[in-house]
Amino acid sequence: MPPARTSAEAHLFLALQPCPACGETRCEFRGSVVYVGDVLASRYVGACPRCGAERIHQFRLPDEIVPPPADSVRFGGPEPSALIDPGVWLWYSDTTAERVPEHASGPYPESTGRALSTALAAVDEVLKFIPPDGDRVPAEAFTSLDGRALYAREPGRFSRLRLTAIRDHYAQRLARGANGAD
Repeated sequence: MPPARTSAEAHLFLALQPCPACGETRCEFRGSVVYVGDVLASRYVGACPRCGAERIHQFRLPDEIVPPPADSVRFGGPEPSALIDPGVWLWYSDTTAERVPEHASGPYPESTGRALSTALAAVDEVLKFIPPDGDRVPAEAFTSLDGRALYAREPGRFSRLRLTAIRDHYAQRLARGANGAD
C-alpha cells in the first residue's frame, strides 16, 4: 500500500487518476481512516459519474501526521513522494501557475495567492527528488508515463538551478502579490 504523506498529496493523486473502466477523471471521493491488517490507512471510495464503476484507493498514513500550514500549501515532509513522480509534480506546478496572470496587480485575491502557493509547493516536491550531492533529478525518479514524457521533452527543466529559479520566481510573485506590489 503506497504512503500518502498528507491529505493534500492524497487528494491531488486522486484528482489525477482516471477511472480504470472509462477514463473519466471526475469523481467525488469519501475518505475514512481504516486499518488494513495492522496498518493505519486512509481509504477513499467514490463512484465514477460516467460509468458508475466503484473507485477505491488506500494509502498508508505516515507515522506522524503534520497539519498543513494556515497560510501556504504543503504536500509532504522532507522525503520525495511515493505517489507522484517529479514530472507530474512539475506539470501540476506549471498548470496551476498558468491560472495566475504574469502581471497581476494589487493585492492578490485569495484564489490567486493559493494558486501561486500551490505551484511553489509542487516545485518544492520536484526538488526533493534531487540527491543531496546531485544537480538534477535522476532519470530513474520518473515512474509515470506522463512524467517520463515531460522529462524526455525537457530534461533541462529538472536541474536544481532551473527548479530553484522557478521556485524563487513564484515565491517573489507571491510576496509581491500579498503586499499589492506586483
